[in-house]
Amino acid sequence: MNFYHCIAFIILSIIITLHCNGQQENTTMKNRKAYVAGKFYPEEKAELQEELKKYFANAKPNLTNSTIAVISPHAGYVFSGQVAASAFNQIDINNDYENVFILASSHVMLFDGISVYCDGNYETPLGEVKVNTTLANKLVKENSDFIQNYPQPHFTEHSIEVQLPFLQYKFGKKLQIIPIVLGTDNPADCKKLAEILKPYFNSKNLFVISSDFSHYPSYTDAKKADMSTASAILTNNPNELVTAIANNKKAKTGGLVTSLCGWTSVLTLMYVTENNPDFKYSEIQYLNSGDSPYGDKIKVVGYHAIAISKQITNEKDKNSFSLSEDEKKTLLNLARNSISCYLQNSKDSANYNFSDNLKTHCGAFVTLHKNGKLRGCIGSFSQDTALYKIIQNMAISSAVHDNRFAQVNSSELDSIEIEISVLTPLKKINSINELELGKHGIYIKQGRNSGTFLPQVATETNWTKEEFVGHCSQDKTGIGWDGWKAAELFVYEAIIFHE
Repeated sequence: MNFYHCIAFIILSIIITLHCNGQQENTTMKNRKAYVAGKFYPEEKAELQEELKKYFANAKPNLTNSTIAVISPHAGYVFSGQVAASAFNQIDINNDYENVFILASSHVMLFDGISVYCDGNYETPLGEVKVNTTLANKLVKENSDFIQNYPQPHFTEHSIEVQLPFLQYKFGKKLQIIPIVLGTDNPADCKKLAEILKPYFNSKNLFVISSDFSHYPSYTDAKKADMSTASAILTNNPNELVTAIANNKKAKTGGLVTSLCGWTSVLTLMYVTENNPDFKYSEIQYLNSGDSPYGDKIKVVGYHAIAISKQITNEKDKNSFSLSEDEKKTLLNLARNSISCYLQNSKDSANYNFSDNLKTHCGAFVTLHKNGKLRGCIGSFSQDTALYKIIQNMAISSAVHDNRFAQVNSSELDSIEIEISVLTPLKKINSINELELGKHGIYIKQGRNSGTFLPQVATETNWTKEEFVGHCSQDKTGIGWDGWKAAELFVYEAIIFHE
């Protein structure tokens, strides 16, 4: 095997490093020098530029819109350079990104928590790559028990450095990075990091997740394992990825050392995007080292390019959902009959004709009023049940399961007015400035605690935004008046109609 092949296939030793000071004082700025130039990629600038030009010329074209993150390999360029170029080809170079967050799982050191390089810039043969040290230090300061200014893991770690020439080729001197190395192998730490990074996961920033796939099985076995791992990633469900990795290990595939060397970095990304249908994972290209003229097919390493995009057009489609007057009337009749039949322990004999709209999977609330006063209100944000079934269930729950009130009885049903709020899908917001009173409902979530106010609550109370969110945080979510400031915030709209 040639020099490139040896470097790509070397099994890096794990050095257990103990350290205590999460925010080390360092008044001297020190750039992180190129470490694998001449090993993983050419060390001469002109040769490197020519090689990058070749990879991008043969790369997959842009197949996605509004790319917000990519998963890219980090092996020697003669093996993985083509796939990496295909990943970076999905990025819109006209987007003036403020920062590129690069997440890499440590190959050379095992340490607690997360390391962000704060002491200077990164260097490659193409020049200096600016590190946003202001933001890097802010992340450390605000999360000092978890994120550290600990430069050592960066010095000999190749998985960030290998990504940089591709980014420099695409963005030139506009490039500004946040280099993050994960020393942990604990999924709970990945989830914690995801919560910290979520506010930055938007169109202003790009995320690059550095990872190769299977290490050292045969060519055929690698393709099988890599397909299983990639398929799990494409689900946008972190549990699927953890299960796929475990299943690959149980299969005891010959030579397989790991299914995904950067699994903690990929898992962190998936914790950022999980449960949000606006993010779409797209497979762009797959190759392994056996496809390279420099590799063999006995022991290979797999490489996937995967793009994550924000589905802006989908939001428009979601919000365009509407109901006809006949459909509204059907749902109101269904709600009343469901309550009546439940209270009388009888079956609903009405003959309903449920349209496709009423079979749409979306959430809804059913609210009961008596003499102008609230008598019950329960709803669901479920996106996996037909609307008409949600209305049936929520109508009964509002009548008999709202523990703020005594159960509705048959004798008072005629004096109760039913109101239905059909909900659009949840949209995450980063600031209450994105909340429009009277138009948006608010949904607050922190751990297992959650609570909501429907859009009409703001109109009925004349609360300010701060009061609307504060009351929901305190009275509905149970995390205190200011608890929302550290919680996840979502807005939604509602189609509201009543008898």
